[in-house]
Amino acid sequence: MSVELHHRAVVADTHNDLLMAVTARPPQRWASFFRERWLPQLHEGGVNVQVLPVFIDDQYRPEGALRQTLRMIECAHTLAEGNADTVRLCLDGTQIDQALGEGRIALVLALESAPGLDASVELLPTLYRLGVRIASIAHWGRTALADGSGEDATASRLTAAGVEAVREMERLGMIFDISHLSASGVGHVLELSTRPVMATHSSARALRDHHRNLTDDQIRAVAATGGVVCVNFVPSFLSENPSEFTVERLVDHIEHVAQVGGIDHVGLGPDFVREVMNDLTPPCCEDLGYGDIDPLAVLPGLDGPRGLPLVTEALAGRGVPEDDIVKILGGNVLRLFRAELGRPR
Repeated sequence: MSVELHHRAVVADTHNDLLMAVTARPPQRWASFFRERWLPQLHEGGVNVQVLPVFIDDQYRPEGALRQTLRMIECAHTLAEGNADTVRLCLDGTQIDQALGEGRIALVLALESAPGLDASVELLPTLYRLGVRIASIAHWGRTALADGSGEDATASRLTAAGVEAVREMERLGMIFDISHLSASGVGHVLELSTRPVMATHSSARALRDHHRNLTDDQIRAVAATGGVVCVNFVPSFLSENPSEFTVERLVDHIEHVAQVGGIDHVGLGPDFVREVMNDLTPPCCEDLGYGDIDPLAVLPGLDGPRGLPLVTEALAGRGVPEDDIVKILGGNVLRLFRAELGRPR
């Protein structure tokens, strides 16, 4: 019954770095590699809405960040055009609904930390014209716009350019993503925001005290904007204890976010790191520069999108009502995207 429910529901994954893996191939292989390597997994996992973050590796920063940003955006357009029978790159909620109605996967472009932007906020409209609809402004460290969660000790708020970026994103209809932002930065964004914000891949700090997770106050504040907190599947963000690297522990975080922020404000932001790293990293390489997390650790059965039905099974096993499961899987994200995505002020 849970498998049937999973494939009947709209499933939205708000963070899968698959563009990194696809872009690493020659451009003439982008569309075919996506079809061969990723589409089967998305279909098996029942994914209907897939957010595609544009994340720029350190090797491209700072000089090549904008060029790689444009390459990855072009890659998204190319793979969508080359697989138009099964996916569509969507610019607003109407296009998402059209894609879903046609049985296609709706793809949504996002910027993760936006290093290609630097302090040139005037480029946000350019990136919006190219299809970007969600953006964050920091990763682990410091950017020209804000500090990432790895710099929490600085207690730094957004820079003047960061404040301008928030206002410009709200004007354009680009959803602000607080995942990876420092605690002080999150507070600053929530002070400034007049439109819903989201966390595309963050878990609950009350259950795992890690700087990448959100406190209960932050979860409540995101919900108060009308936004959604999408729970991250990375094991190290769910528990310090490897014996708790389980789907059940993931569901603990999902239920906690639902209890604190409300059932209408929780979603799924898996962040299938190992799946992408398998496509990018030779087996010889061990130190991937991720600090206190192991990017190759996975929850059993959840090393990629095809395992997503296990989440529905675990939620159903907890006695979560069917209507609530539908909201968690993607209904809440779909509601937010319909209301905000690509809608200028």
